Amino acid sequence: MATQFAESGTDGPPGRAEADTSPLIYRTKLPVRIWHWVNALSIFVMLMSGMMIFNAHPRLYWGVYGANPDHPWLVISHRGTSGFVQLGGFEIATTGFLGYAQGVPYAFPPLVTIPSTYSLADARQWHFAFAWVLLISATLFMAYNLVSGHLRRDLALKPEERSLSHLWHDIKEHARLRFPTGEAARAYNPLQKIAYLGVLFVLIPTVILTGCTMSPTLNAAFPWLAELFGGRPSARSIHFLCAFGFALFIAVHLLAVVLAGPFNELRSIITGWYRLPKERSK
Repeated sequence: MATQFAESGTDGPPGRAEADTSPLIYRTKLPVRIWHWVNALSIFVMLMSGMMIFNAHPRLYWGVYGANPDHPWLVISHRGTSGFVQLGGFEIATTGFLGYAQGVPYAFPPLVTIPSTYSLADARQWHFAFAWVLLISATLFMAYNLVSGHLRRDLALKPEERSLSHLWHDIKEHARLRFPTGEAARAYNPLQKIAYLGVLFVLIPTVILTGCTMSPTLNAAFPWLAELFGGRPSARSIHFLCAFGFALFIAVHLLAVVLAGPFNELRSIITGWYRLPKERSK
């Protein structure tokens, strides 16, 4: 869900008059916009179908074994009509949210799953189909990054941005809801760069590899995959944590879009054109 910044004039598209005199720049190129929306669709479908798959066995384990009698580190289940989440030795009541919601005794309720009625087979078909979409789109986007220089030019942290003091300043500015304005808004800030790099080089590769590890066919063909993650149950746990990381990224991303100005942000990711926010008064 990245954007790419491109230099342009300050008048915006030809013949387009704007009451706001701040510069209108062409910020997001077409390949990046396409990848953003394909990636967003893929992740949402995979998260929702993945929750239905999780409903088939709502427990997670570390190691090479994982069955009902074994000791899980995470359980999302129910007792009667009371839902709960058990994390290690802690248990939290979650009735109406997880474990038992909408009158259904499943870890995740029908409102957030694909399909909306229990079907492990259908959920797997949705999940695997969009896993291919994610893999192909991510591969093409990485190739575009390398060829266009987007990765080196726009996502790599500059030397001055790598210092802890600079990162801490950026964290404090975001906590105060003080987003970049003026010319500073042309480029990614360090937190954005770290988040996007984390998605590209950590979350997507790990979720794909752990997904492959859970496949019996791929296990037989590439036995080193299970060894890499310490067993299929461990791979499933890491897969789940990556999915949680995607969900957290999406939540923070959407919140930032709303706080930074949804119309301007959406115009940028749909049309490519973005109006630089006016400089903040000192």
